[in-house]
Amino acid sequence: MPNQVDLVIASAQNFLGERLTVNAALREQHSHGEDYQPRVMPDAVAFIERGEEAAQLLQLCYQHGVPVVPFGAGTSREGHVTPVRGGISLDLSRMNKVLAVNAADMDCRIQAGVTRQQLNEHLRAEGLFFPVDPGSECTIGGMCATRASGTAAVRYGTIRENVLGLQVALPDGRLIQTGGRVRKSATGYDLTHLMIGSEGTLGVITEI
Repeated sequence: MPNQVDLVIASAQNFLGERLTVNAALREQHSHGEDYQPRVMPDAVAFIERGEEAAQLLQLCYQHGVPVVPFGAGTSREGHVTPVRGGISLDLSRMNKVLAVNAADMDCRIQAGVTRQQLNEHLRAEGLFFPVDPGSECTIGGMCATRASGTAAVRYGTIRENVLGLQVALPDGRLIQTGGRVRKSATGYDLTHLMIGSEGTLGVITEI
């Protein structure tokens, strides 16, 4: 009789196809970050390209009690991306599109797998830049999940002060939007800042 992980893998391959893999080399790559924690291989690696896919996979894993660990650029030095209980490593590195830039308002919308360097290269033509620099080539989604800061934080603030809204995939399969482009809003709970720094425990950030 197949275990719960096998059931999730079989079901997820129906909508992810070859982007859900049990390849040993890829699993080893996702067994650690840039830390010194013991390496633990996930049972499978899922390469997500849309927020809807992340939500669908999270719902599936939630129903079967299978752990999920988000994985961006793998630059964590604190063991964030190590799947200590196995399960699925949810890789967001292919969600690397800059979706919109509003130069006049000095804001943009991006997928979570966009890196800091990639975003700044895209913004350079507009005379803009993204100031938060934690000192590694990490993804913006990972920076939000860990509430990153850096050497420029005194002048420009941390990632918390530079994010207006998020798209987040929740464990039950819902895909929610927090915040928005307005600088000030008193409508409802401040879910954006609740998610920033939550390290994947409340949901998976898919857009910023």
